[in-house]
Amino acid sequence: MILAIESSCDETAAAVVKNGRDVLSNVINSQIDIHKRYGGVVPEIASRCHLEAIDTVIDEALAQAGVTLDALDAVAVTYGPGLVGALLVGVSEAKAIAYAAKKPLIAVHHIRGHIMANLIAHKELEPPFLCLVASGGHSHIVHVKSYTDFSVLGRTCDDAAGEAYDKVARVLGLGYPGGPLIDKLAKEGDPAAVQFPRVRMANPLDFSFSGVKTAVINHLHKLEQKGEAYNKADIAASFQAAVVDVLCSHTVQAALGTGADKCALAGGVAANSALRAQMERVCREHGISFYVPPMALCTDNAAMIGCAAYYQYLRGDFAGLDLNAVASLELGTA
Repeated sequence: MILAIESSCDETAAAVVKNGRDVLSNVINSQIDIHKRYGGVVPEIASRCHLEAIDTVIDEALAQAGVTLDALDAVAVTYGPGLVGALLVGVSEAKAIAYAAKKPLIAVHHIRGHIMANLIAHKELEPPFLCLVASGGHSHIVHVKSYTDFSVLGRTCDDAAGEAYDKVARVLGLGYPGGPLIDKLAKEGDPAAVQFPRVRMANPLDFSFSGVKTAVINHLHKLEQKGEAYNKADIAASFQAAVVDVLCSHTVQAALGTGADKCALAGGVAANSALRAQMERVCREHGISFYVPPMALCTDNAAMIGCAAYYQYLRGDFAGLDLNAVASLELGTA
């Protein structure tokens, strides 16, 4: 029985998870409405909001699960990567609870948590499998060799997919967060209207979304300078098609290269309808089983952290009370 805490960005979350995959509670306090007015997450505001919400969120998670601190076997927390101030709120809270309740402390890597969301949603899924993690801050292709052994095959060299969505949504005047807004608008547009670039890197499994973002901005500037009208839906659809094509093609290439017959999708961008549909289609075409969490487990949440923590608990992977937040923590160092 693990109490898990997640505060890496703009969601304050707590969950109680039993045996890794049985979620007894999963409480999330989102700050999206607060950050909308600024067009993105303001780190200092995020940290202060976490401070205000975290005790209430944890109390609610324990109440919904019907457990007390005495019933817990461990306390788990995201310690990186993320916004350092936001992470510190969760880490400090988890350390205090672990100390007061005399429970082991488990330090969880945020990306590992996203991957493990698939294990909660699909009880039959077991390693090895391949996972594409796509979110506002991360784009990774990860070979999940075991419940605790992860190998990064490809990663973004600049902007993550979700970051590119936010920036393109801003220049289109759509608002924040950009992912859901572009996804909705793209359904009204022609994905072949503009041929935006699909970038290939030296490592064919790596990503780069800065180029396609810049291409969209330059395309719009040229049209505006000429006084030419354009269809926002067509731009959104064409941009999304470029991003989704790259994410899917690289992931399938990685699966074929490793011989993986199971492929999962995780992270905030995993909620994107076009990405979910295309990943499912290309996996089916290559005889690869496809897995994706429900929408509620795609965004940041604590249930996924509790799942990852369970497998660390089984191998005795505990942290000391000197645990610190690591904003740029690399996958594989957790």
